[in-house]
Amino acid sequence: MSRWIRRAPLLIAAVAAVALTAACGSSSTSTQPQGSSSPLSSTPKPTASGAPSTSANAQLTVTDDQAKQLCDLIRPQLSDWRVQTPTLDKISLNTTVAQWALQTGVNVLSERGVVDRVTIKSCPDVRDEALKAIEIPDLASGLVAG
Repeated sequence: MSRWIRRAPLLIAAVAAVALTAACGSSSTSTQPQGSSSPLSSTPKPTASGAPSTSANAQLTVTDDQAKQLCDLIRPQLSDWRVQTPTLDKISLNTTVAQWALQTGVNVLSERGVVDRVTIKSCPDVRDEALKAIEIPDLASGLVAG
């Protein structure tokens, strides 16, 4: 069976995931499951008026559980990414991140760098292997811009 025929479902899933993620809008809120532990970033700081800051510097809040989910989704992909072309790897990365975003409610489109922040803290070894395999300087640069 041709390599492309085996990979066609992955490509279709990637395109669908990107389209679904883009269709979700660009709201910068994320959901945080009840009972989850310490977030990886702070929530937006209140401004002088007491309202939360909505500046571009506000980072998404990601829980430890959500971070673990991302690491657990990327880890099994590494062996494929080492033998595939970087182009296919980027498609697979986008599919994996879109799946994580849909499962956790983290809006990656509003802050692509969240993927790097999360993996640097939670699974730096997985991130390093992914960067080598996909041949990119950071994970955010491998993601399709929204």
